[in-house]
Amino acid sequence: MSAGVPWDAARAQEIISAHLGLEGPALPILHAVKKEFGYVPEAAVPLIADALNVSRAEMHGVVTFYHEFNREPHGRHVLKICRAEACQSLGAEKLARDFLAQLKIEWGQTTPDGALTVEPIYCLGLCAHSPSALYDDEPMGWVDAERLNEIAAEAQNK
Repeated sequence: MSAGVPWDAARAQEIISAHLGLEGPALPILHAVKKEFGYVPEAAVPLIADALNVSRAEMHGVVTFYHEFNREPHGRHVLKICRAEACQSLGAEKLARDFLAQLKIEWGQTTPDGALTVEPIYCLGLCAHSPSALYDDEPMGWVDAERLNEIAAEAQNK
């Protein structure tokens, strides 16, 4: 789901050029770069900054402000577990902590087989269905340990 093609500066430049005519092109460029490569490589930041005539620091600030612009490749699947208050009140922190320990990874890391990246997210708007998660952009509520284990198994098999 998340894997893109290998980094190619020439392809990145094509993407940037294709979006320069848009109003406020920074975010469309970043989304397109992420879609192409599966992440926003560090090498893309100066290319985008130069094209938009902003400093590298400004572009770095944009990339790091938005959690959606991961700076390292993700696993084949991405699970985001909600850490907002409603989910916390229904045990999401312990659920996530136990799941991460079971996978032997930390927040933001990918399983050694490259199958699953687990990231935190802060409110999916599914508070009435807490704890909630997002698996490959598919929202799910009332997540429990059994469901997380099913997701991990599914991720390994796809």
